[in-house]
Amino acid sequence: MSVFTYTVRATSGRARTGVFTTPHGEVATPTFMPVGTQAAVRAVTPEQVRRSGAQVVLANTYHLALRPGEGLIEKLGGLHDFMRWDGPILTDSGGFQVFSLPGVEIRDRGVRFKNELDGSVVELTPERSIEIQNALGADVIMAFDECTPYPADEKLAGTGVRRTLQWLERCMSAHGRPHDQALFGIVQGSTYLHLREACARSLVELDLPGYAIGGVSVGEGHEEMCRITEHTAPLLPDDRPRYLMGVGLPEDLLAAVGYGIDLFDCVIPTRYARSASVFTARGRIRLTHRRYRRDGYPIDPSCDCEACSGGFSRAYLHHLFNANEVLSAVLATVHNLRFYQRLMERARAAITAGSYVEFQRRFLEEYGRGR
Repeated sequence: MSVFTYTVRATSGRARTGVFTTPHGEVATPTFMPVGTQAAVRAVTPEQVRRSGAQVVLANTYHLALRPGEGLIEKLGGLHDFMRWDGPILTDSGGFQVFSLPGVEIRDRGVRFKNELDGSVVELTPERSIEIQNALGADVIMAFDECTPYPADEKLAGTGVRRTLQWLERCMSAHGRPHDQALFGIVQGSTYLHLREACARSLVELDLPGYAIGGVSVGEGHEEMCRITEHTAPLLPDDRPRYLMGVGLPEDLLAAVGYGIDLFDCVIPTRYARSASVFTARGRIRLTHRRYRRDGYPIDPSCDCEACSGGFSRAYLHHLFNANEVLSAVLATVHNLRFYQRLMERARAAITAGSYVEFQRRFLEEYGRGR
């Protein structure tokens, strides 16, 4: 029997809450996964990530293979021991990062590109991506897919779907740890719904532990993301987790939860925090604005994070950012991570209560008042 199971506990419309079981613990869904590209969520410790309410984190296959190398990480006990995170971990395939590099050569065999650290030529194939991820030892690993750029004509998008499906079969053949690593397939197809549908149906036939929707965070915008996700999510099995890759802003997450998505990741909360942009119940604010120079309130009076409950004022954060103090990024990141986890906690509670649509409406109404 597989150690990876997904059980739906409650629904509200198409929104659902459930439990995804992995070798390193259970994950209550829907949930947001903080991004730790280099095996670390920037500006915070693993304990601070835990205290935010995060249940699972994401690390980057491509970057870790370049530095320090998957062999060293495997020798030191695997990614969990290496980054001191005892909960579930997901690693991406490296495809998204590779396809965004200048001068990349995409062929049916795989992808050739220049190592951004030393300029050497590197080839990344489906087999190599899986080899790296097997060595890293994450609970969930992603198939190597072709992430089609936006905009893309139908021919280019169709080629991306063909390669994605062919590469998935090669990933499955190369996967050496199916007993303790769940391999997720990825639905591609750009903005063409018939290609999305064809890709999804082919993936489902392979009976994978989970499924992802990719290619919706490369510039499409909120409306296109919604159109693609709303159409694609129902095509995926009810008893497997659904992962929307690289999304996004609070309004994106709430829309996608309403379509039946379970897992999310994005660099937005941590990246925005480092540039003084923080999320509150009444919208996003930038702490470097002069209006906060004498503001004695916490970032968000309704928040229970270490920064807000600890008495750190907006004026103090304003000072830290202007003084270029590292603590500014720490406190802002702690807050943004907690904001995202609280949002998912409230979404799960609303689904359980059967009132998700009302919760979404009320949240967005309040969130929009600060704009």
